[in-house]
Amino acid sequence: MKSKFLMIVLILGVLSSCKRFLDETPQGVISDEDLNTPENVDKMVIAAYSGLGNDYFEAPYSSMWPYGSIRGGDTYKGGDGPGDIGDFHLYETFSLNRVDNSKTDLVWYRLYVCIGRVNDALRRLNAIDQSVYPLKSERQGEMYFLRGHFYFLAKILFKYVPYIDETVPKATYDSVSNRTLSDDELWNKITGGFRDAADRLPQTRTDAGRPDKYAAKAYLAKALLYQAYKQNEDNAVTSVDAALLTEVNNLCDEVINSGNYHLNTDFAANFLTQHENSAESVFAIQYSKDDGTPKGRLDEGHKLSYPMNQEYGCCGFHVPSHDLINAFKTDEKGLPMYNSYNSNDVAASGDYTTGTFDPRLDHTVAIPGHPYKYKANFIFQRSWARAPEVYDAFASMKEVVAPDDPSFQKIPPFMSSSKNWDIIRYDDVLLFKAEALIELGRQDEALPLINQLRTRAAGSLSLLKKADGTPISHYGIDVYKPGINCTWTRDFARQALRWERRLEFATEGYRFFDLVRWGIAAEVINTYFSIEKTRSAHLAEAKFTKGRDEYLPIPLNQINYSKGLYQQNKGW
Repeated sequence: MKSKFLMIVLILGVLSSCKRFLDETPQGVISDEDLNTPENVDKMVIAAYSGLGNDYFEAPYSSMWPYGSIRGGDTYKGGDGPGDIGDFHLYETFSLNRVDNSKTDLVWYRLYVCIGRVNDALRRLNAIDQSVYPLKSERQGEMYFLRGHFYFLAKILFKYVPYIDETVPKATYDSVSNRTLSDDELWNKITGGFRDAADRLPQTRTDAGRPDKYAAKAYLAKALLYQAYKQNEDNAVTSVDAALLTEVNNLCDEVINSGNYHLNTDFAANFLTQHENSAESVFAIQYSKDDGTPKGRLDEGHKLSYPMNQEYGCCGFHVPSHDLINAFKTDEKGLPMYNSYNSNDVAASGDYTTGTFDPRLDHTVAIPGHPYKYKANFIFQRSWARAPEVYDAFASMKEVVAPDDPSFQKIPPFMSSSKNWDIIRYDDVLLFKAEALIELGRQDEALPLINQLRTRAAGSLSLLKKADGTPISHYGIDVYKPGINCTWTRDFARQALRWERRLEFATEGYRFFDLVRWGIAAEVINTYFSIEKTRSAHLAEAKFTKGRDEYLPIPLNQINYSKGLYQQNKGW
């Protein structure tokens, strides 16, 4: 009897020990509550910031080049042919795109990972006391800004997305539809976040990578500008909201009058590491190398853009189109050739001396026989192109660096750098304001804003020289002079504004979204295809379907995960 009693005691003791063991916090694991200290909350904020540059070449969002440059006619996909990252070829042709495009699902997923990090940081910030964490309000403003940025990208990509903030319990995420909010209500959520950010952020940035009050106001102006063009369910622009345009104009005035920003003297400065975080940079993603990590925090979203010469080695994507190159031609007055720019294909002839060109051409496009990335003795060759028989032999230059640049780093088989990438620049703000003024019928006030950029472009020649000191191309550009070289009507001003946006931001990833905002995507892209198909066979099946292709489809995977809660975009 005694032995049985002892056996029972031993068993109970072992069970008790097992229970105590199971109740122990595992080594190396931190509890949710332990994270809510000032030091750890700050780390969660930094983790949210890291989402800005956490993309990768297969589904980038730091730059929107696959969705904005390729789909907007600025560039061809490039690479080794249509099958090389074939999902991007589906974007380029539109007609071949599918709801199960894996890269569409991936960019959706990654944007929501970023939003999730922001929401987690905000939940902790909201719970901590200001007296314990004096930077609480400022950090909340930063998180509102970041969340607004990620939702802005999702909005212009997909139109209808589920809006989840830090107040939504995680257990109810699966009940939030992408149609819970209307088009306008979703814009209000995004702009509301930028308003909250502006209310909390300081007037000047405390660190280079953090937004200030005026960066938030600039991004608010951008989001309101998109919202002002009212769309119906067929994605057609039905009206333009004058009240929102007036607010855009006023916000831009606040940014301009802040004294925090101005144009760089030379356009080139926006794309060189020695000038990053300049007064023209309103908000930029900060990259790094030699920072204690194995490969550094490099710009992974652009690493496919480098050419195939021995100094680099890979990968020849994001190739400027003939249409874009021809768009830089100017007439005898130094103005764009709006109606005839594409009739004579200078990209095919290679003649950059007979006619005249906007200098921004050689800041943007690598051309055979021309110096590459401002290196007079480093000449871009046709042999550097990966598939010239498919995409011709050009390259995009703004996002890359020279091989001797301190920011350059090889990550075989790819190339990358730690050069910043601007999300909003001051030139953008000037054109936000100009666009709002033109649509308000105040085009005369927009004239000097557009001319500021043309004046800067005309003076951006010091780095555009061959080894013998002569200009790379034959440049000829002038400002708009009503009554002398143009008639500055509202319609002409609108055309000038839209052309200026293309040349100023060519290959930077937003061209397509401009076209959708203005309600002219179908017309412009199908006209582009009608000519460009004769130049490049890879576009043979390309066709833009109006009322469908303005937005990507909601990824089929996401609809399946939501068990049918998410509704597909029209036409898909």
